[in-house]
Amino acid sequence: MTTEITTDKPVDARALLKDLQNRFDVFRNFSPLAIGIDKQVFAQLPEVSKKSLRLAMRSHTISTRYLKEMEKGTVRLNLDGTPAGEVTDENRQHANEQLRERFKKQAEQRKAAEAEAKAEQRKQEKLNQLAEKFGRK
Repeated sequence: MTTEITTDKPVDARALLKDLQNRFDVFRNFSPLAIGIDKQVFAQLPEVSKKSLRLAMRSHTISTRYLKEMEKGTVRLNLDGTPAGEVTDENRQHANEQLRERFKKQAEQRKAAEAEAKAEQRKQEKLNQLAEKFGRK
């Protein structure tokens, strides 16, 4: 399954990322990518626009699954899966911090939503009590 990618029209970054995942195991497996892997992508897919690739790469590298792989990874990989340097402690720490912030924010949003739902439930209970108390009999 190959997708025609041209520079004549803007390419959806999600479609490009999907194409990269279909073509290359390192994207499909969310493996830690080699520094400068964009140059390897351009060598194989010269028709891809820089902007589209930049957006697709950003989407890929900030994904939870990629960050989890970076957090536990030791080796960065080229497009063909060959080793291309190591994942440094600093890289792992950065991934860990990003995940921690993301999970903390999600927990805060969940708590806020639960608190809002409880407040709405209390409001409805009060309205029902008032309706019973002052409603016509």
